[in-house]
Amino acid sequence: MRILAKEKESILVPVDGSETAERAFDKAVKIAMTDHAHVDVLNVIDTRQFMGEMQDTLISGDTIYQMTQDAEEYLKSLKKWAHDNFDFDDIDYHIRYGSPKRIISYDFIKDHENTLIVMGATGLNAVERMLMGSVTEYVNQHALADVLIVRTDINNNPLKPKA
Repeated sequence: MRILAKEKESILVPVDGSETAERAFDKAVKIAMTDHAHVDVLNVIDTRQFMGEMQDTLISGDTIYQMTQDAEEYLKSLKKWAHDNFDFDDIDYHIRYGSPKRIISYDFIKDHENTLIVMGATGLNAVERMLMGSVTEYVNQHALADVLIVRTDINNNPLKPKA
């Protein structure tokens, strides 16, 4: 009986510009290098914050376009960082729009068949954490893949909180 070789593993790293997300990105690259895996780095633009009561957008298309351009530049810089610092290039970057919790936990995983999510313990938006709960907490409880929550730097030293 012939056993089919398993496809290459794929790691999802959601990023939001926070220090913890960037440390998670570094860890994911290190894991991918060791395991010969692919990395998908994802930025989710949370469009729910731009919707009014009648589901009309509260900001212009130009603003959303600029946010998309900024996200793309950020993701390109992470890809360059991985190349320059780790000599690692097996990375694709993605931008999605909608609920970060749902996209990270379900939608992106279904589309890209990632087997591991590597993400920081907290992100940028303290208000959303307070009002709606942490994206990391939600993903950890509901994701369709295993989740590694990063609390240390690439050398496994605890991240120092900013003063």
